[in-house]
Amino acid sequence: MRNRILALAALGVALGSPIAASAQSGLTVGRAPVVVDSGPTIAVEQRPAFREYVVEQRVPAFRVPDRVVVGATLPESGVTYYDVPQRFGATTYRYTVVNGETVLVEPRSRRIVEVMD
Repeated sequence: MRNRILALAALGVALGSPIAASAQSGLTVGRAPVVVDSGPTIAVEQRPAFREYVVEQRVPAFRVPDRVVVGATLPESGVTYYDVPQRFGATTYRYTVVNGETVLVEPRSRRIVEVMD
């Protein structure tokens, strides 16, 4: 009797572990793009001021042949990433300008997390 209870408990843990792990992950499995959730983005009311800031900084634009979309990964070389000033909110993302559009990028993966324009 005790062996059956232990076996059922072990089976329950084994079946429940993948479900619990996927519930805590920010990754989407399959053909959908990977979602990176590493920090808050710039607040909606701060975005016009942030776009103005980027224009004032005269950040050089980088060109890519593809469309600039959330989830796209930027090349390893040739792109310069800049810190978002603290006055626009604490974020772990960096920004750059690609094809004339300001984007927020997750620095480790170089994945675009938001297109600001």
